[in-house]
Amino acid sequence: MKTIKDLDIDGKTVFIRCDFNVPKDEFGNITDDRRIRSALQTIRYCIDRDCKVILASHYERPEPGKYEEKYSLKPVVQRLVRLLKIAEDIQLATDVVGEDAQAKLSKLQNGEVLVLENLRYEAGETLNDVTFAKALADMADIYINDAFGACHRAHASIDAIANEFDSEHKAAGFLLAKEVNFFAKTLENPVRPFVAVVGGSKVSGKLEALRQLLDKVDKVIVGGGMAFTFLKAKGYEIGNSLVEDDLLDEARTIMIKARKQGVKFYLPVDIVCAQEFSEEGVAKYLPAQEIPKDWMGLDIGPASSRLFREVLNDAQTIIWNGPMGVYEMDKYAKGSLKMSHDIADTHATTIVGGGDTADVAQKAGDVDEMTFVSTGGGASLNLLEGKKLPGIEALKA
Repeated sequence: MKTIKDLDIDGKTVFIRCDFNVPKDEFGNITDDRRIRSALQTIRYCIDRDCKVILASHYERPEPGKYEEKYSLKPVVQRLVRLLKIAEDIQLATDVVGEDAQAKLSKLQNGEVLVLENLRYEAGETLNDVTFAKALADMADIYINDAFGACHRAHASIDAIANEFDSEHKAAGFLLAKEVNFFAKTLENPVRPFVAVVGGSKVSGKLEALRQLLDKVDKVIVGGGMAFTFLKAKGYEIGNSLVEDDLLDEARTIMIKARKQGVKFYLPVDIVCAQEFSEEGVAKYLPAQEIPKDWMGLDIGPASSRLFREVLNDAQTIIWNGPMGVYEMDKYAKGSLKMSHDIADTHATTIVGGGDTADVAQKAGDVDEMTFVSTGGGASLNLLEGKKLPGIEALKA
């Protein structure tokens, strides 16, 4: 896979697919601009080479063909202006490939930036429509994909558009190249002991990743809602906790495989339980074997945190994907925050899978202590599963 440095881009029009799908609060203010800042290196590289720069990204899931203010990239452009410090040289088109985008593109000067509106306003984006991809491709001489967080989706601006450019005119941006290299290097030749920390709500979403990781790691720590499927598979009473009954056999198979391969497999030994899914009710710490029938587990307990810290003590490589509990509620965030602190405190190479896990590290104030924080949750999970990502394969074609 070529990177932007391998191409001759001087003075050309460059289309950069970014991932500006950033979290916003109820007032529309960006709460975490990490994904925007991660794209700056590639954008600045193009500006420094006197390119005309076109930036494109999706934001959430608007209804195609319908403009809604809350899905607009306006706040992203305002943040870009602040970060790039070239206010008068950044414009936002009011559409994607329509009249306004074409008019602004025709007046774009070298060293200036044009941001297209939310790609998903166009139905062709999620359908991987070739006609829409062609319209995007016709805007530029060079195609750069720097949207790792969207690379697992076969969408028009990720997949179909890349087929409109030959290998001399398409490449990965700095962020995409860094993400792929980090995961590939770590998984192929990790420094041991290698520990995987897997959390989140559902086993189904991470089943394949767990299977693949068992062939590569020395220890696995399982927390979050998915731990209850494993605890139930061991015969424990889990009350009203989140569980996937149809995956109990799969959970047993994974634990048996771990035992056969000599991979240490750790589950929570105590749980923070409550009678209702809210911050209002009474919560108590209970051993994992003693969850009452009408109670539910919402976080790992202090004994589990201590156990997991001991497990991590000798680690040299750690991959973490998924929180340990319902971290969105402060009352049940302790386990996740503690896990973040404990991972950050090790001397290991630490890789944090994107999405919720990155949010936890941010909330804990540990982002700067981690070796690498991925910008893509689903994409990083697919890499762990050994799957080919459409966005990356399209660049190699």
